[in-house]
Amino acid sequence: MFGQPFMPWQNLVANVGLELDPVTMLPAYREVVVTVMRQSGKSTLVFSFEVERCLMWGKPQRVAYTAQTGWDARRKLIDDHAPILTSSPLEKAHRRVLRGAGSEGILFRNGSRIDVMANSASAGHGRILDLGVIDETFDDIDDRREQAIIPAMATRADAQLHVVSTAGTSKSLYLRRKVEAGRYAAEADRGSGTAYFEWSIPDDADIDDPETWWTYMPALGWTIGEPVVAHARQSMSESEFRRGFANQWTEAEHDRIFPESIWEKVVSGAVAPDGQLRFGLDVLPDQSAGAITSCGNGVVELVDHRPGTSWLIERAKDLHEHWGGVIVLDGGGPAAYIGAELERQGIPVEPLKGAGVAEACSRIYNAIADGEVRFRAHDDFDTAVDGLEKRPVGDRFVWSRSTSTTDITPFMAATLAYTPSDGPGDPILLVG
Repeated sequence: MFGQPFMPWQNLVANVGLELDPVTMLPAYREVVVTVMRQSGKSTLVFSFEVERCLMWGKPQRVAYTAQTGWDARRKLIDDHAPILTSSPLEKAHRRVLRGAGSEGILFRNGSRIDVMANSASAGHGRILDLGVIDETFDDIDDRREQAIIPAMATRADAQLHVVSTAGTSKSLYLRRKVEAGRYAAEADRGSGTAYFEWSIPDDADIDDPETWWTYMPALGWTIGEPVVAHARQSMSESEFRRGFANQWTEAEHDRIFPESIWEKVVSGAVAPDGQLRFGLDVLPDQSAGAITSCGNGVVELVDHRPGTSWLIERAKDLHEHWGGVIVLDGGGPAAYIGAELERQGIPVEPLKGAGVAEACSRIYNAIADGEVRFRAHDDFDTAVDGLEKRPVGDRFVWSRSTSTTDITPFMAATLAYTPSDGPGDPILLVG
């Protein structure tokens, strides 16, 4: 469709998943579930299905695309999917790519459109959908995305739901149900209802053996090479490699939000904040500990981390008197009263709430994944990162204070303080 032929595994999914009932000429499968390794061409397959639906069905179609969070979906559609279309032979079929925050989508000249849908159960209210895509469901702890899409497809007899993901953990309740139901459907082989496709390495196979890779990885030799897999095996944690490149399920307690290989790349003992500083302040829900960080020019440093909270107000005042800058905190969280007292004493405070906190969490998550932030090395950062957990908030997420058994205040304070780099400056060391 985009000037590049499908790989065999993609052809199989397309040929079976899009099959029409010869009597009704409706899709034989109302639901298509695909679980496969990373870097196997999932994005190309998903987007091909979306564009095929928009251009080949004889009337304007409405497609909804969702990912782990609304932020992830917007980045995927605008940064990954749209360029595939605009650089392909089908470029003239599209009319416009919408890039405005909250209205991202792709409009086609025939009236069809692909829209990003938020990750909330009410997101589909008032919509009519012909195709709903739930991408990367390994991060979903409930079925809120499906609850938004299914009712919006109710009046479309030819509608389809596509669920596509890499394997998850014991917390991936929604995906696990889909996998178990899909395996049952595949064994029953009714020829209608649900089409299920899975490519994974058996749990008892040797994941270090290249022969195993060649046997079970459908994209090996096509989009990825053996050296890439070998490097991933060396650089990733075993649980991350098993999920990402073997498509095996792992236990949640062994997973990290940031693999050690990714985290180690952004930590250094030779960096320090500089330029105009921002200070992040956070406390535990039971107020048993608190932390303050500083950030300047894309470098974050832990300034102080102690038991209790009585020390935070004076420490924040001292930092502002010496360095200026604003104190950033979660205005809807346990540090709200500290922010109110600091403001009463004339200290500039930036209280983030709701969407602001979620945006900060997404921003630092992406910055770490892309290597665009630096952390001054500190054991308390390492401990906090090891215990990080996400909590869904609407179509985004925040770091969870309530479900983590680890004191994550150093990293939460870093999240609140972080802003991208504005350029080099003179290093400032604040610890002490």
